[in-house]
Amino acid sequence: MENLRQPTIPSRIIDITKGKFIQQEGMQPSYILTKLNQKISRAKIVGTVIDKFSREDSNYSVITIDDTTDSLRVKAFREDISKLENTEIGDSVMVIGKIREYNNENYIIPEIVKKIEDPNYESFHKLNVLKTILEHKKIIKLIEKNKDNFTDLKELKKFLNKKHNIDEDTTETVVLSMEKKQEKKEKDYKPIVIKKIEELDKGDGVKVKILFTECDLKEEIFQEVVNELLSDGICFEPKPGILRVV
Repeated sequence: MENLRQPTIPSRIIDITKGKFIQQEGMQPSYILTKLNQKISRAKIVGTVIDKFSREDSNYSVITIDDTTDSLRVKAFREDISKLENTEIGDSVMVIGKIREYNNENYIIPEIVKKIEDPNYESFHKLNVLKTILEHKKIIKLIEKNKDNFTDLKELKKFLNKKHNIDEDTTETVVLSMEKKQEKKEKDYKPIVIKKIEELDKGDGVKVKILFTECDLKEEIFQEVVNELLSDGICFEPKPGILRVV
């Protein structure tokens, strides 16, 4: 069991699907870390049901929801499948639930699923999401402004908590993320990937999956480097999923 009920965060689906899932041990709740360094364990999403599937043995049911930013699956197991019974393709729904990850897919285990009848509710939800994001951006700016005034992270967390009521865990998450981004900027991995492509290319290019394995880089770093090489015109794709150096 989780020791504390986590707050419900109004969310865009893209922030969940593109976020990094952090698996916690013991009593600590797992969560998504978004591109803005928001930590989301329980999300509230609003969108349209675009697909639905139920297994014949009644032990598994899933709906796919789209909110125009992306689509995401809501999965229910055993006794929880009743929460999805009254939803149909085309319905506007609100879902509150815990975020989970399996096989590199982030999804939601539903706690509450409701059909939306009010046509203004989706706009209201989007405003709440925007408000949440803007509030978090203010927190990031405050952390950036004060970070260099403290050499000790513990003191920084105490100061921001006392003066600006910023949760200490939020401060630590944002600071560590800043440091990781700085580390990425300081180290250029492009020469490593280019050299590996040249070694592996026998004339028809290199499969991205093989290149990823051979480069031995973290997936997010590898993908970022490949995108930069393509956008800079250093590499090209003769076929989807195949890379060559120009």
